[in-house]
Amino acid sequence: MQRFLARRLILAIITLFAVSVIVFAMARIAGDPRTIMLGDFTTRQQYERVGERLGLDKPYYEQYWIFLKGAVRGDFGTSTATTTAVTELILERLAATLQLAGVAFLFSVIAGVPLGVLSAVKRGSIFDQIGKLVALIAQSAPPFWVGIMLIFFFAVWLNWVPPSGREEWNSILLPAISLGWFFVAANMRLVRSAMLDALDSEYIKLAKAKGVGSTGVIWKHALRNALIPPLTLAGVTLGNLVTGSIAIELVFAWPGLGQLSINSTLQSDYPVLQAVVIVFTLLYLAAALLVDVLYALIDPRIRYA
Repeated sequence: MQRFLARRLILAIITLFAVSVIVFAMARIAGDPRTIMLGDFTTRQQYERVGERLGLDKPYYEQYWIFLKGAVRGDFGTSTATTTAVTELILERLAATLQLAGVAFLFSVIAGVPLGVLSAVKRGSIFDQIGKLVALIAQSAPPFWVGIMLIFFFAVWLNWVPPSGREEWNSILLPAISLGWFFVAANMRLVRSAMLDALDSEYIKLAKAKGVGSTGVIWKHALRNALIPPLTLAGVTLGNLVTGSIAIELVFAWPGLGQLSINSTLQSDYPVLQAVVIVFTLLYLAAALLVDVLYALIDPRIRYA
């Protein structure tokens, strides 16, 4: 188990290092941020003074080494747009993004898994047909469009929930449903497929022959042995919900990392943009590592593969 975890950690560190190099290079493609910070009417002395303060007068390899050393310590420098510490800006927005992703993940699991199980148990029925149609529509609709429609019906027309912001307790409902709706359909389809394979297996027939009730067969034997594919999707889902919340945060004015990344891109605030991408990558890798550990716990054969 220790060797298995060590291999996964080494791969995660290599991935994080590669992402840091890529994001460092991409952040400088737009040009020198001093031209945006200082504007057109500035002196050469001011231009060089700002470059010295931000380290922009150094070669790129030295700039990257400074960035890498700071990132390891959790110090991503200072925002070029607001002159605020980047770590402070990240921490202010991180909780909102994690809250949105967490609620969307719970919604996708709580709604998708039972629907997938019922669709498999009621295979070929009208319920199964409706479930497959709903899953197809849900996976075809873009999340931002779903969010706009939910705002129109439930916030504007019915006035049940706030249309945007993060103030009232129910303000998270619409963005979480919009963000998690695609994965409800994905969970439903994957669980249905895995359950159908499990229900047709020999051990399920043996359990039925021994007199095990239908509830025990479905929820204890079949679902437990069909968990590996949904668990894979769960890890991908959790990572995608965290990193893919940019459009939803923009639609609902949700004050998270997604909205911060959009603002930093528009302002060419490269220190913030670098930090957001690194944090997103770290969260995604953490979710993937968690799934790997759960794999090894559920199926010991995986850790020796």
